[in-house]
Amino acid sequence: MQAVVQADTSGYETAPPRDPNGIGTYYLGRQIAHVMGHEGASWLERSGRRQEEGTDLLIKELKLKPTDVVADIGAGTGFFSFQLAKKVPKGEVLAVDIQPEMMTALQNNKRKFKVTNVRPVLGSTTSPALPADSVDLVLIVDAYHEFDHPREMGRAIRRALKPGTGRLALVEYRAEDANVPIKRIHKMSVEQARKEMAAVGLEFIETVETLPQQHLLLFRRK
Repeated sequence: MQAVVQADTSGYETAPPRDPNGIGTYYLGRQIAHVMGHEGASWLERSGRRQEEGTDLLIKELKLKPTDVVADIGAGTGFFSFQLAKKVPKGEVLAVDIQPEMMTALQNNKRKFKVTNVRPVLGSTTSPALPADSVDLVLIVDAYHEFDHPREMGRAIRRALKPGTGRLALVEYRAEDANVPIKRIHKMSVEQARKEMAAVGLEFIETVETLPQQHLLLFRRK
């Protein structure tokens, strides 16, 4: 008996999970992955992450200006937020997450590191709670594929970017590379990422392939 698939014009489909690590919702053909809960925070702060993911190189590739306002969406404990803060001493980092427990971790780390230009922001599954036309760069690292509502989040991110200059930096493990030791559902291809960003009105700029395991895809607000 064939599984029932329910689709709508928004690009979402409801169907039985093809992968048990995902939910029963598909967006533009991609199964959405389960969100990593705050219980997995130690994975974000693991000692080998800088080398495994080339995080210093990633931050360099963002080409930030000292005055930039940066939104780190899916910030978790602030692994990237506090590094980004050093690059924008005259700007601000908005550390966005949807889990109150992550907000607590962010506040604790803010006090620990004595950083004044990181502001924790509690978002929702449909919005990062950012003002319109306010952000120079949105950074999403290994989190977008877990968004329950990628269409709504994508549109909200587009609204938050500064017209003409605002950029989205999307970082995801390379689905095209079987040697990347991550479950398939936690990877994305360039083709899929470009399709999903185009659907919410974000224009592709370039793909940077200097990171060891991930794509860095750059988009801008049209």
